[in-house]
Order: sequence, then structure tokens, then C-alpha cells
Amino acid sequence: MALELEGRIAQKMTVQSGTTARGAWSKQEFIFEYQEGNYPTKVVMHVWGDDKVRELDKYQVNDKVKVSFNLSSREYNGRWYTDVRVWRIEPAQAGAPAQASYAAPVPPEAPMPTVDDMSEPADEDLPF
Repeated sequence: MALELEGRIAQKMTVQSGTTARGAWSKQEFIFEYQEGNYPTKVVMHVWGDDKVRELDKYQVNDKVKVSFNLSSREYNGRWYTDVRVWRIEPAQAGAPAQASYAAPVPPEAPMPTVDDMSEPADEDLPF
């Protein structure tokens, strides 16, 4: 499931790198802040691979960005760990509110029914 959010980069951690049997790897975590209702929400996200680390390096702390990411969880020794992996970062659209792209619009509220709405008409002579 791919998700998108607009917000700002609140903090960038140092780049982590290493070597495995499959070769060299690098990743960088960052704190992403977005507005959820009246309150700011922060989440740790990360980019994986040299090209994505270089892409994140283009942005500074407090830059407003739009991130596309995937969520996944895995179990290890009886504990669950959630992974928020960003696969695209781009500048946020100017003037656009920070919100999740999957949020459904809120339908207008229906008026509260009155007693007259719930009572049966007196002139109706149906058998049921």
C-alpha cells in the first residue's frame, strides 16, 4: 500500500551504512512532521539506498516536502517492528494543507429527524 503525506522535515539523523553478503548498503532516518487535525504529529521515516540518501540530502531541516512511502511490519523474537520506507521525496505544493492523501472527505451532516418525520401518516390505510 503506497501512502503520501505533506509536511516538513523536522530532523535528519546520520547516514548508516555497512556491507553484507549482497554488497554495500546505506540508509538514513529522519523525523517527519505533519498536521493531523489541530495537532502536529511526528513519525520516524527512512530512505534506503545510496540514490535515496542523496535525494534526501537535497532537503534541509524545516523544508516542506511531500513523501510517498510504504508501511510494513515484521516480527522478531516476539516483538513487532514497523518500517516506514520513503521511496519518493519532492517539494510540497505551495499553499496546500498538510494532510494524508488517503483521507476521505467528510460528508455533510444530515439534519436530525423530527417526531413528524418518524410518525406514520394518519390517512394511510396499508395493511402493514
